[in-house]
Amino acid sequence: MRKRTLGKSGLEVSAIGFGCMGLNFSYDHALGKEDAVALIREAVDLGVTFFDTAEVYGPFTNEEIVGEALRPVRDKVVIATKFGFNIADGKMAGMNSRPEHIKQVADASLKRLGIDAIDLFYQHRVDPDVPIEDVAGAVKDLIAEGKVRHFGLSEPGARTVRRAHAVQPVSALQNEYSLWTRGPETNGIIEVCEELGIGLVPYSPLGKGFLTGAIRKDTKIGDTDFRKTLPRFTPEAIEKNLALVDLLTRVAAEKKATAAQIALAWLLAQKPWIVPIPGTTKLHRLKENIAAADVALTAADLAEIAHAAAAIEVEGDRYPPHLMATTGR
Repeated sequence: MRKRTLGKSGLEVSAIGFGCMGLNFSYDHALGKEDAVALIREAVDLGVTFFDTAEVYGPFTNEEIVGEALRPVRDKVVIATKFGFNIADGKMAGMNSRPEHIKQVADASLKRLGIDAIDLFYQHRVDPDVPIEDVAGAVKDLIAEGKVRHFGLSEPGARTVRRAHAVQPVSALQNEYSLWTRGPETNGIIEVCEELGIGLVPYSPLGKGFLTGAIRKDTKIGDTDFRKTLPRFTPEAIEKNLALVDLLTRVAAEKKATAAQIALAWLLAQKPWIVPIPGTTKLHRLKENIAAADVALTAADLAEIAHAAAAIEVEGDRYPPHLMATTGR
């Protein structure tokens, strides 16, 4: 597995990471704990060193799975988790990034993961009620205590990144970024990463499964699958957005690859400090995703994709309005 460094942080990880959320949360194809642990360990054996979880996934159970899977190889892997919500009765109950809460979450996550230090601790969403300087200061304290090694932010606005970075250097941003979610190119996120030496960790790099080509207009999305609530996953939007899948499939045929591998290779080709974290519950998909690190797209390939993608208008927002409102703050 090729390695990449997240900006100037010195944090070296595999070029393709593993987003663990979908193992047992948000989708309607959750794995049992034993199978989830086994899949994470397969990923390690295949060269993946970067694993992403959060306290709200489950809640709590995803961290427990990740901890059990990775404790035997703790010295070989980088574990990222997140803070920023209240959790009550097994559900998210509003944002909470107050410094005392951040420190409580860190202690609880360390216990669930069974580790001494969190390698990368992200604010899951920017809390409008807590100054970002206070958030960065709390994580700075945790770093000084040895409980956290690196600070990250998920879905912030560029101005917020600069303010946080002035208090405690930000190592990585986790934003949705893919061929059908290109906001970081125009909202200042890639620019601020370049300017400050911050790594970018795209989540949903395969468009929540859409860019693999596995979802069609007549695909039935289960009622417990969170994609059921997303504007891009209505049958009408799926039908229009398949033009992007057709583009990836066409390029994939030329490169003897898959649509998913082209989608990931495209992200890797954007910047050397970008590390996507696709998730999966299937071993063959895991192997397919990892192999994307070896798919080389030429300047001509990238120009072809850029030209074709420019003519495709993506149908539907990536989130419903109340969730879109939590991004870009």
